[in-house]
Amino acid sequence: MSCVGHRDDVVHQVAYDVGQLLDAPRLTAMHRLCSVLLTASLALTGCSEQGGGPADYATTPAKPAVNVDWARFVDQFLEQYFIANPQFAVAAGRHEFDGRLPDLSEEGVKREIARLEEARKQTASFTDEHMSPAERYQREYVLAAIDTDLFGLREARLPFTNPAWYFDTALDPNTYVSVPYAPLEQRARALMRYAQQIPQATEHIRRNLQTPLPGTYIDYGVASFAGLAQFLREDALQAFNELNDQQLRKDLEAALKPASRALQGAADWLQTQRPKATENFALGPDRFRAMLQMTERITTPLEQLEAIGRQDLERNLQALTEACRRYAGAAPIPDCIARMNADKPKGGAVEGARQQLSSLRQFIVDQDIVSIPGAEEAKVEEAPPYRRQNFAYINIPGPYEEELPSVYYIAPPDPSWPKAEQEAYVPGQADLLFTSVHEVWPGHFLHFLHANRSSWRFGQLFVSYAFAEGWAHYSEELMVERGLAREAPERQVGQLLNALLRNVRYLCAIGLHTKGMSVGECEQMFREQAFQDPGNARQQAARGTYDPGYLNYTLGKLVIRKLRADWSAERGDAASWRQFHDELLSYGGPP
Repeated sequence: MSCVGHRDDVVHQVAYDVGQLLDAPRLTAMHRLCSVLLTASLALTGCSEQGGGPADYATTPAKPAVNVDWARFVDQFLEQYFIANPQFAVAAGRHEFDGRLPDLSEEGVKREIARLEEARKQTASFTDEHMSPAERYQREYVLAAIDTDLFGLREARLPFTNPAWYFDTALDPNTYVSVPYAPLEQRARALMRYAQQIPQATEHIRRNLQTPLPGTYIDYGVASFAGLAQFLREDALQAFNELNDQQLRKDLEAALKPASRALQGAADWLQTQRPKATENFALGPDRFRAMLQMTERITTPLEQLEAIGRQDLERNLQALTEACRRYAGAAPIPDCIARMNADKPKGGAVEGARQQLSSLRQFIVDQDIVSIPGAEEAKVEEAPPYRRQNFAYINIPGPYEEELPSVYYIAPPDPSWPKAEQEAYVPGQADLLFTSVHEVWPGHFLHFLHANRSSWRFGQLFVSYAFAEGWAHYSEELMVERGLAREAPERQVGQLLNALLRNVRYLCAIGLHTKGMSVGECEQMFREQAFQDPGNARQQAARGTYDPGYLNYTLGKLVIRKLRADWSAERGDAASWRQFHDELLSYGGPP
């Protein structure tokens, strides 16, 4: 159902039309940035003494530096949010919440919806006349974070319809196993407490999920529950082999075994649902529009959004034709791509990515692309079995952590695939290079180095899908613009394959959820217009059914590129880009 009727006036006033952003006559750079980040009254170049947002001293009367009531309310909201979402708290570095799971029962979900609705009312009760520009910006940011959760829980009903929700919000134990935030004994006890709650959690999940489920959801759930069962049974236990306290190790093993059995039982139960599997995954146009408005404040008509996406797809297809001509002469595009992908990273994708990171960081420094606000580095590891539904992702320590490594994970091919498909799944070096750009330098990792240093704690903790993925995807083309492919046209071929992948995600999200597109049609589009191998095409088409927000990669990129064009028109081409990037990233990750 549409959420238009539930919007209050404050939220409606800042809903932003991305079509206007992309197509309208150019405004000043300052005004444009403020339009997308909050309201036209806010300006990027000033900061209030309170921090966490912009201020326009030329037009706004002076306000107190800190609204004590507002600051206290935000602090209380965060503490309540941590209690309701302990995995979020643990990932952020609040380890007093270690080992806890949220209440995954139906009644627990209802209570969380009610808590969020009340928090929303309280947030909106802070009115403009009692707030500085920075505080008004913060209020809208908080409202957007609340609405993001409300969309998933109330409008999309994800705990009852989508197994993926549980892995995003509750079930991932990787922090305890892989992140050295505390001595081994402390982490073992946290993992043991987590494991002791898994049997009850899986019972709640089985009761909550309403069958019949879409076939792609069943596939996701079977792979993820079985993969997590294997992870607890094997990798997690092995990670604690060095425990000196042998009794603790025995207790941990005793907790992990029933947890693993319970997770495997959930996978087995989902397997029994296959004969009843459906294709009823679509949100429908109303809920898809509600998703865009509630999570990213986008109100552009779907037809216009689709046209914008097709235009960018065509732009990248034309660029690919030109890049292939430079790289492979008159060879057809599929042959050009095959040639690029035949140059596999030595030692495999994980080792290849490790070799790429230092040179990418140095390129950013040499080209003065964006500030690097720290000496942190990212490690590269193979993805655990329960997180292999996509080729790559990065796990970045939260803002409460200190001196911990980030880990860039790369998934191996599915061993059940034919050998040729497994080989095709490993990208060529040029393609992998832009995955490393996206995940690390200057993509997600660098973004979170900035976000974790935001002057406002809330901005460190809550980063929107379109901001995070839009920045990471934007950074791929940025690196080519600054010369990363100048002497190596195959690198631009790799960059454009990544861009076309995101273009097709964008169009498939709209097609699958609002226009009756089938999974097969989406998969064909990935193969024919994004030139993906069969394994990737299957994964990407399936992901579009349970992750409709994956259009945000291209959507966020296009918004950032338009903002930069307006900024540059006022300040002068590439010479001004570093300042633009630093200003943009200083906000954390608002919608």
